[in-house]
Amino acid sequence: MDTKKTIMVVDDNPDIITIVKTILEGRGYTVFSASSGPEFLDMLPNHKSDLIILDIMMPEMDGLEVLTRLKGKTETATIPVILLTAKVQYEDVLGGYKLGADYYITKPFTSTQLVNGINLLLGEAKA
Repeated sequence: MDTKKTIMVVDDNPDIITIVKTILEGRGYTVFSASSGPEFLDMLPNHKSDLIILDIMMPEMDGLEVLTRLKGKTETATIPVILLTAKVQYEDVLGGYKLGADYYITKPFTSTQLVNGINLLLGEAKA
């Protein structure tokens, strides 16, 4: 990687945040995290992200609401979003894509799935 890419992880499960951070920091990414939709939206103006990994099922504000807000603003509409979720029904996947998600990964996931999705969206060579 020529320049370090920044990825934001939004999940209410601290274990998922730790796992994703460990995988991505090991690959040279800068990783920020938030444990809720409102926390993420508060952080967003001060943390430019090249990609966002977003859980759907969170208290306060679910990931689909966060996604809708991201895609509705000019300054954040083009940031690629990966939905990382336990919701595996076809309708859930389709709903996520309809709201503007760029990629969908179901839990449990492998580091290969995660890295391949990121590589696809950021246009980086496979490691």
